[in-house]
Amino acid sequence: MTKADIISDVFDKVGLPKQDAEELVEMILDTIKQTLKQSETVKLSGFGNFVVRKKRSRKGRNPKTGQEIEITPRSVVSFRPSMIFKEHVIESTESTASAAPAAE
Repeated sequence: MTKADIISDVFDKVGLPKQDAEELVEMILDTIKQTLKQSETVKLSGFGNFVVRKKRSRKGRNPKTGQEIEITPRSVVSFRPSMIFKEHVIESTESTASAAPAAE
């Protein structure tokens, strides 16, 4: 699913004009981005949390040459799904798997 697909879904389900649906989706995503940029957690009830984590510097290896290198410290965004979200995804995948014909 792409951002354009999300905009189309909002357009279809809410009935906003396409331009307004696009602006709404953009505003939501910008709010999430700005919050994460400030190293704050974004909590979406029933969906999950977006968390900014700090990674320390560490030793790594260049896979091509085997030379040891220093990997610099950095921040990464991780997503932790809620239990409700996990259960929904598991239910969906189990029902899809049971509906699929068995491989012979």
